[in-house]
Amino acid sequence: MPLRLFLRGAVGLLAGSLLCMGAHSILAQTSETETTPAQGVAALSPFIDVHAHMDHVDSERSVQAAMDAMKGENAARIIFLPSPWTPEDKDRFDFEFFVSPVKKHPDKLAFLGGGGSLNIMILQAVRSGDAGSEVQQKFRERAEEILRQGAIGFGEITPEHLPSAASPSYQTAPPDHPLLLLLADIAARHNVPIDLHMEAIPETMPLPASLKSPPNPPQLRANIAAFERFLLHNPRAKVVWAHAGTTDNTGYRTPDLCRRLLAAHSNLYMEIKMDPLNPGKNPPMESGKIKPEWLKLFQDFPDRFVIGSDQFYPQAGSGQQRWQAVVLLFNQLPVDLRRKIGTENALRVYFGKH
Repeated sequence: MPLRLFLRGAVGLLAGSLLCMGAHSILAQTSETETTPAQGVAALSPFIDVHAHMDHVDSERSVQAAMDAMKGENAARIIFLPSPWTPEDKDRFDFEFFVSPVKKHPDKLAFLGGGGSLNIMILQAVRSGDAGSEVQQKFRERAEEILRQGAIGFGEITPEHLPSAASPSYQTAPPDHPLLLLLADIAARHNVPIDLHMEAIPETMPLPASLKSPPNPPQLRANIAAFERFLLHNPRAKVVWAHAGTTDNTGYRTPDLCRRLLAAHSNLYMEIKMDPLNPGKNPPMESGKIKPEWLKLFQDFPDRFVIGSDQFYPQAGSGQQRWQAVVLLFNQLPVDLRRKIGTENALRVYFGKH
């Protein structure tokens, strides 16, 4: 989502119950990392943030802001990716916008590509009904070019995006659309992940009363069965379902659904995100503590979760940041689980390290 839109929702944000209830106990537990109230509470263990965004005006400034923030966060690496743009977005950009400053820090930063091009091509194909050979050839060429330029995967791609105050566009594409299946084949061939933003809709349903139509349609189409067909199409394609714990406007992205899908599809991974502005309908924390059903899910699938804060750089406002919210959850995990979710899984999925 564009930073200028995120700012609208972030202005005036209070520190929130997570920070109020979790910060002092965490500070008392550790001497591993020095922090100050201005910096927030650092992660007890290093972590790789696989999902971060930047200012659409000045990529150099965004990269420098991220580099400055990493020590205070105890972040080992940050992976940038373009938002999932639509053809109508005037501020849209893809990896070319930030590739130069990111490449100046190869040991700390990396990037995905396609949110400003592949995602748009998918939406255009859905609208036109044309996913023929010529469209597929152009899509393939663009995907290959993204990887040639140094991207370590594809994203942010969205089969189902419901508008919010921070990101007002509605986007939809069948998860088993021919271009998405093609992207899975390309990703599998190169051993790189696909980052997907998708609301969970197990069956066709009326639009939830909390959402407005327009811009949303009055009825939401089922997508979980098609998502499973996408996962099965090429089991070697690593698919990272973004925003577990927050992107849940329908109420169906529950620990039970996540558990079923993770058990059925060994190529499915999930990012953990906590959003102080939009906690979703099944947040993993309550009163500053991890809910038992979410903790059990993380423990039962320790190799399938990564940290994806969805943080924007430079950080907006004076309230609690997204990285801070997810770190307060991360710090409650057992040490071995923190190591896996914090670094080991990301190194394997995104960097091919075992």
